[in-house]
Amino acid sequence: MSDEEKIIEEKPENPEPVKSEAEEYKANWQRALADYRNLQKETAAMRSQWAQMSEEQILQNFIPVYENFKKAFNANLSADGDKQWQNWKQGIEYIMKQFGDVLKSYNVSEIKTVGEKFDPRLHEAISEEEVEGESGVILKEVDGGYKHGEKVMRPARVIISK
Repeated sequence: MSDEEKIIEEKPENPEPVKSEAEEYKANWQRALADYRNLQKETAAMRSQWAQMSEEQILQNFIPVYENFKKAFNANLSADGDKQWQNWKQGIEYIMKQFGDVLKSYNVSEIKTVGEKFDPRLHEAISEEEVEGESGVILKEVDGGYKHGEKVMRPARVIISK
């Protein structure tokens, strides 16, 4: 008979210490499992809170841009005011620049289109036009495309040469 078989066959004279030790291990395991589940819940709650805080921060950056749009559209332009029209146009250009700056601050960039070679990873061709020259070159941008870092958020919708 091997040593392992002897250990298995031998029964302790007093099983109480063994039982209490097994109960202690079981209780510790249950506590550890409960702690782990609580940690999972807490981590999920923290992630949700972080996402909400990030969203709030982004929205706070867009509020001044929105306010400037409201001011621009509430501007009182007279019919004969070419100077007023130019000022209004300049204000809208400033707001567009503000939007661009906010996007850049979050590492969002526009995808280059007109004159570029069509790239299906960056562009979505919605139409083709017959033109002289090289085929597969972007002629017009229908909707702009954007990247966040190197990840395409939205492909540019374009018309390409045939």
